[in-house]
Amino acid sequence: MTSAQEKTQASGPLVLSIDAMGGDRGPATIVAGLGIFARRNKDAHFILHGPAEELRPLVEKRKLADRCEIRDAQGVVSMEDKPSHVMRNGQDTSMWSTLDSVRNKEAAVAVSCGNTGALMLLSMVRLRKLPGVNRPAIAVLWPSKNPQGFNVMLDVGADIRADAEDLLKYALMGVSYARNGLSLERPRVGLLNVGTEEHKGRAELKQAHELIAAQADSAGFEFVGFAEGGDLSGDRCDVVVTDGFTGNIALKTGEGTASLIGQFLREAFAYSPLSRLASLLALTSLKRLQARIDPRRKNGGVFLGLNGTVVKSHGAADATGVAAAVELAYDLAQSGFGARLAERIATAAGAAEDGAAESGLEQKKDGTDP
Repeated sequence: MTSAQEKTQASGPLVLSIDAMGGDRGPATIVAGLGIFARRNKDAHFILHGPAEELRPLVEKRKLADRCEIRDAQGVVSMEDKPSHVMRNGQDTSMWSTLDSVRNKEAAVAVSCGNTGALMLLSMVRLRKLPGVNRPAIAVLWPSKNPQGFNVMLDVGADIRADAEDLLKYALMGVSYARNGLSLERPRVGLLNVGTEEHKGRAELKQAHELIAAQADSAGFEFVGFAEGGDLSGDRCDVVVTDGFTGNIALKTGEGTASLIGQFLREAFAYSPLSRLASLLALTSLKRLQARIDPRRKNGGVFLGLNGTVVKSHGAADATGVAAAVELAYDLAQSGFGARLAERIATAAGAAEDGAAESGLEQKKDGTDP
């Protein structure tokens, strides 16, 4: 087949770069997920990164040979590898090769199930941050009561720190993701805090509240103010903004709670013959509930704030989960998400500079130091 770069230059099929070696379940699961996705999307092509001799029979088994270019990469980033070690010694890994395909404009989006810390560090170094972005963020789709079925939450672990300016950039990136990922024209943004009252929270949250409110009209979103934990799955806002420390704890707590409820339901329905009969009668409703909260349906955190789009799939994802992560990458690439996000951040940075210049000019007129 012709190279992926030739396809991109000729405006041919959309090309996605896939790390075949990052998941807990091995490359067979990654390729199986690609097969599920490929059956639904006939125009997508892939660059698959990993040991060629191991990947070739898997690709042929799924009948993907004519749509998949294999890039031989013998090294593998394990979940135990320290990001700094990968940065120094990971040039031969499938993760590094996956990101370089996006860096070289051969593919539109990178997808990996691998080590999150290593993937974020490599992404920042190989793809670089967008001008005006101090800290990238990881955004996830959280099941909610809203009509679209999900809310966007960010950051969920890219960086444990975030000052007021960072939180503003997260809000703008979250708005862009909600527009392109959830088709929301005017997303509602909430800033996660310990209460909705404006006097509550840390100093940087109060400052971020002012900054985000000031950008709402010009950036085309509605700012609902501070949000609480219950709003993550509620219908008060569409985008929830927080720092990576808080967001990661919330994400892991939500996943653990969902797993616990599922276990309790199985135990309750298995308690007696009558309860097992009740489970059969409720089977259709239970399947609908399972589909609604199944994390595999929207598997994938999106790295925002980089010169290129990266989707991080859950490490333990099965073939269905991998297919969902690739689907998310495909949808974002089709919408031109990366270019739109860069434009939004650049516009916001320009507006901030203009505002600072005007403020300095006013201070000079008043005889004060800018």
